[in-house]
Amino acid sequence: MKKPVIFAVVGSKNSGKTTTIEVLTRELTKRGYKIAAIKHIPEPNFTIDKTGKDTWRFAQSGAKTIISVASNEIATIEKASTENFPLKEILQKCNGHDIIFVEGFRKLVAKDRSIYKIVVVKSLEEASEAVKNFEPLLAFTGPYSTEAVYPKIPYVDLLKNPEKIADIVENVVKGFLL
Repeated sequence: MKKPVIFAVVGSKNSGKTTTIEVLTRELTKRGYKIAAIKHIPEPNFTIDKTGKDTWRFAQSGAKTIISVASNEIATIEKASTENFPLKEILQKCNGHDIIFVEGFRKLVAKDRSIYKIVVVKSLEEASEAVKNFEPLLAFTGPYSTEAVYPKIPYVDLLKNPEKIADIVENVVKGFLL
C-alpha cells in the first residue's frame, strides 16, 4: 500500500485555512484522488460527543473507543489524553488515502520536511514569519498576495484560480507516484 502525501495548511485564526482545504479537496477529488482531512481543535474542553447522547453515556460508563454507525457515516470517538499524542499516530488513521490535509498543528509540522506546507497569510508579517518557521514551504494563499515579496514561492488566489493550487499539490503527489 502506498503512503499518502501529507500537506499542512497553516495560518492565523480566520485566515482561510478551512476554505483552502475545501477548495483543494473539491478540486483533487474531481481528479480522482482519495482525500483525508485532519483538523486540530485547540479549545481545551471541546468534544464532538454531546452530553446525554448514547455515545456520551457509553464514554461516561468507561468505554475508551465508541463507534457510531449511521446511514451515511461512521464516527469513531477515542477517549484519550492528546497532550503528548504523536501526529504520526493520527496520520496512521488515514492509511489508504492518496493525500492527507492537516489543518493546524503548527508546532508539530513546522520543520517536518516530510510534510509540505501551504501557508494562508493575511499580512506581510505572517508571510515573513512563515518563511522563517516552515519547511518545505510549497505555496502561499490567502488575502495577502506575497508575489512581490517572495517571488520564488508560488502565491495562489484560490478564490480566483482554485485549479492552480490543486495543480501545485498534484505535481508533488505525482512525484511520489513515479
